[in-house]
Order: sequence, then C-alpha cells, then structure tokens
Amino acid sequence: MMHTAGSKKSQIQFIKQKAREIRIDIVKMTAKAGSGHPGGSLSSADIVAALYFGDVLRVKHDEPDWPDRDRFVLSKGHAAPVLYSALARRGFFPEEWLDTLRQLGSPLQGHPDCKRVPGVEVSTGSLGQGLSMAVGMALAGKLDRKDYNVWVLLGDGECQEGQVWEAAMAASHYKLDNLIAIVDNNGLQIDGKVEDVMGVSPIDDKFKAFGWHVFRVDGHKVDLLMDVFRQALDVKGKPAVIVADTVKGKGVSFMEGEKDWHGKTPNAGQLEEALEQLEAI
Repeated sequence: MMHTAGSKKSQIQFIKQKAREIRIDIVKMTAKAGSGHPGGSLSSADIVAALYFGDVLRVKHDEPDWPDRDRFVLSKGHAAPVLYSALARRGFFPEEWLDTLRQLGSPLQGHPDCKRVPGVEVSTGSLGQGLSMAVGMALAGKLDRKDYNVWVLLGDGECQEGQVWEAAMAASHYKLDNLIAIVDNNGLQIDGKVEDVMGVSPIDDKFKAFGWHVFRVDGHKVDLLMDVFRQALDVKGKPAVIVADTVKGKGVSFMEGEKDWHGKTPNAGQLEEALEQLEAI
C-alpha cells in the first residue's frame, strides 16, 4: 500500500499508539495473572504493533483461517501477552479475554494455543521450533503457488538452539523468499546476558553465512521498522531476516535492561508506576 507523506506520518503515530496500548495490556495482564513474561513481551511491542497495525500482515479478524492470509509465528512463545494484545485489539477475540491470562479454563494460556485462540497459527513455547514451522508454512505456500508471506519472531537467546540453524539452512536451500524472520535482539535471557550464557554474536553475519538477506534496525523506531519490513518483502530468491535491536522491558524504566523481569511480574505498586509511565508516553 502506498502512503503519502502525511498519511505515512499519521500511520506511524497510529502504530506508536497501538504499541503503547499493547504495553499497557502486557503489564496489566501479567500483574493480574501473577505470572508471565513481561520483559520480552515489552521489548517486541513495537515490532508486533507495526506488523498488525501497519498494513504489513494480510489477515482477516473475522476469517482467521482465510487461506490466503499471511502467517505470523511467535517462536518465542513465552512472549504470548504481546501477541494476545495485538490479536484482541485487531478484533480476533474480545478484549475482555485479556483479563483472563493464565487463569484456569482461559484460552489465553502462558504460551499460545492455536486450537483455542483465533489468529494463533501454531502452538509455540518450546524454544527453537518456530522457525522450522515457519519454513514448513513457507514451503507449502510455494508448492501451492500461494502468494502469502510467513513472518516469524525469534528471541536472540532462542538462537542458541541448533534447530534454528537447521531451519535457517533449509530456508536458504529452498529459496524461501516468502519467509521473513525477525530477531528480538534484546541481549538478555532468563539466566542473564545472552553473550554470557551462550554468545550468538555476530548474529547478522551468521544468517548471512546461511544464505539469508540480512537487515539490522532499531526495533523501537516504528518508522525504520516499517521501511525495513517493506524492503524485506521485496527480497527475491532467498529468505530475509531482520535483526531488531531492542531493550528488554522497554517502556517501563525499572524493567528496562533487567533480566529479572524476563519472568517476574509487577506487584500492585509497581503496576501503578508502570502504568503512569506508559500512559505518559
């Protein structure tokens, strides 16, 4: 879709507003649940908002199984709150569901369940598997002569998994130019700094060596994200990966860059402080 300068500016503002709303949902959901993963959900909020609210993903909220839809795979499945918020605000299910995160009987489990949540393509959570599933979807699209694209969001810590690189090799071998991977490169995982646990740098050079077209971008600059998404869609003959440099816990000052917020949730006082900060953006 083409945008004039004015409409592009308004679109960027709209996406930023949606990212703010998603972040508010994330802290509210995880605080109420008393469990969950706010840090990596917050770091990827701008990425997910740009995909779902920036004319990037071709999806129909009233027809989740539309055969020609684009597919989005949340490989880092523990960041389910960011996906749930985007799907709810895009109209796939009632926003009231967000209040039920991780509660007994709720469809919104700690990791996405494709059998219970409209708009979730595959159930994820076992790290390292999402790219393989996305490769399968992309290859199926080629074989069926469909023109849909497959997007997959990985964590940088997740790229320590060997299966990621087997999938990367297969994607290049089959020239899957309908596949775009995004790495939420926030530098932290549950046990600390990614580089201390098992270094994956230089991650862009690794993908390049596996035959991918590589982009690198500030994962919190919506205008830059939108530009690189469009460029990635124009890549032909090979898969594309976007290494998005982000901050764990982005948007909440006391969570930013702190590994403890990978899987810790805010108490009542911290929730109030977080909401004050997010609502002031």
